[in-house]
Amino acid sequence: MARAAILDVDGTLVDTNYQHAVAWYRAFRQHEVLLPVWRIHRHIGMGGDQLVEALAGAEVEEEKGDDVRDAEKALYLALIEEVEPLEGAHDLIAALKDRGHAVVLASSAKQNELDHYLDLLDARDLADDWTSSADVDATKPEPDLVKAAIEKAGDPEQSVMVGDSTWDCEAAKRAGIETLAVLTGGFSDEELREAGASEVYGSLPELIDGLDDSPLA
Repeated sequence: MARAAILDVDGTLVDTNYQHAVAWYRAFRQHEVLLPVWRIHRHIGMGGDQLVEALAGAEVEEEKGDDVRDAEKALYLALIEEVEPLEGAHDLIAALKDRGHAVVLASSAKQNELDHYLDLLDARDLADDWTSSADVDATKPEPDLVKAAIEKAGDPEQSVMVGDSTWDCEAAKRAGIETLAVLTGGFSDEELREAGASEVYGSLPELIDGLDDSPLA
C-alpha cells in the first residue's frame, strides 16, 4: 500500500512565509516591540501560540501575546491576496494521488485562510482531507498537527511529511514520521537536515521528478 503523504501548506504549497514575517513584524511594532525581520523569519512555521514568547520573551507573551497575535491575523489577511501557489503545488498533489497515495494537507491556519488556500491550489477534489487550527491544541514544533493529519490519513505507521521549515521537520520527528523538505521556506539544506529531514529538494518540481527515488516511492 502506498504511504500517506502529509503536505504542509504554508511555505510548502503556498508562498506565504514572507508575508507572515512582515505581518508579525508590524504586529510586534504596533505593540512597541521592535524585532528585526530576519529573526522573525527564522520562526515562521512555528505556531503563533509559541512564536511570541520564543521571539520576545515570557514578559511580552504575558503582557501582550494575545494582542500581538490578534494584530498579526488582521495584518496578514490584508496581504493574503498577494499569496500565490508555489510552482508545482497542484501538480504534486495530483502526482501523489495518481500514484495511489492518500494526501492530507496539514495546516494550522484559521478556516477562512485555509479555504483561500484550497481554492488557490484547486485541491478540494484532489486531497483526501485537511486540517485547520480547530484540529490542534498546540502548534509546531509540537506534533499535534502532524498527528491530526496522520489520523485523517488513516495510516499512522506509513506516513511521510513534506514541509519547508525546521519546525515541520521537528514536529514530524516528534510524531514519529520522516520528512521530505523543500527549500521554499527560506531554510538551508543543512538546517533542514539537522532538524530531521531525510531528503531536501530545491523545489516542488524537483520533488515530483524525484518521487521514484524517495520514501514516497
